[in-house]
Amino acid sequence: MKIQKLLFVLVLAVTATGSFAQQNEDEEQKGKFNRENIFLGTSLNLGITNRSFNVGLNPEIGYSITRWLDGGVALNINYFSQNASEFSNIRFRNFNLGGGPFLRVWPVSFLHLQVQPEFNWINSSQKNVQTGQTGSYHYNAGSLLVGVGYGTRVLGSHYSYVTLMIDVTQNINSPYRDQYNDPLPIFRAGFGMYLKPKRR
Repeated sequence: MKIQKLLFVLVLAVTATGSFAQQNEDEEQKGKFNRENIFLGTSLNLGITNRSFNVGLNPEIGYSITRWLDGGVALNINYFSQNASEFSNIRFRNFNLGGGPFLRVWPVSFLHLQVQPEFNWINSSQKNVQTGQTGSYHYNAGSLLVGVGYGTRVLGSHYSYVTLMIDVTQNINSPYRDQYNDPLPIFRAGFGMYLKPKRR
């Protein structure tokens, strides 16, 4: 919980700083809904560590609330595998579906911070490589992904980014933690387009 509180305070501080810097610009747009601020995109996530592999697709829809803040909802389709080791005889093959909201803060034009809580439904196939015994399990788990990334963002046109995130929860069932409950680093590369303005 201490890490989550620290990250919350950090995001809040960055948000407050950006709001003072953008106050005049945002006052002009206050109360106005701009269709061209809606964006659609996707990202590919990849995680590789010793004896494990993680790959997924994350379509997203969002809205640029200000010049420095994006919010939206992302879906999650993910595959995770982990081989047996000298510490465990169990081999995992997991497939999960999930989703949740996200916030992306751009304190400067090329750098962003991201917070993304998710809820995942997981199908797991497990095998004891010594005995040959297998089993299938169905369960769900929450996660809280936080990270930092580099990218470009042109409001009303397009965006792209590369983000490094980790799951800061201690949930052993999270698809972003290994069988020893250590967080797996997650690399996400994303891109998207903004909707075109309405014709007048």
